[in-house]
Amino acid sequence: MSLMTFAAIAQATAPAAGAAPQGAFGFSPLIMMAVLFGIFYFMMIRPQMKRQKEHRALLSALAKGDEVVMSGGMAGRIEDVGESFVRVEIAPGVVVQVQKGSITQVLPKGSLKKS
Repeated sequence: MSLMTFAAIAQATAPAAGAAPQGAFGFSPLIMMAVLFGIFYFMMIRPQMKRQKEHRALLSALAKGDEVVMSGGMAGRIEDVGESFVRVEIAPGVVVQVQKGSITQVLPKGSLKKS
């Protein structure tokens, strides 16, 4: 066979340039995107939503007398709970008013030493 015959056979059997792949590999980019989204959801989005839900529950359960830690690291005892603010006694006779969202942790009763 001549070289021209090989070129003609190669052109006839090769797919056209820019044609979509055939068979099982046609959907692989979509499958990969779905798998990546699933990984992101279970590794990043879902745990963050769970933490936010737990923090909202912690804030709604605040009551007078609870011992708390605030985001700045200060610890104190709650004196009064309002709609969006909390009054916290951080030392004997020293009461500060902070936003509820700044409370990061509720300590077990008796954690703070009474002076």
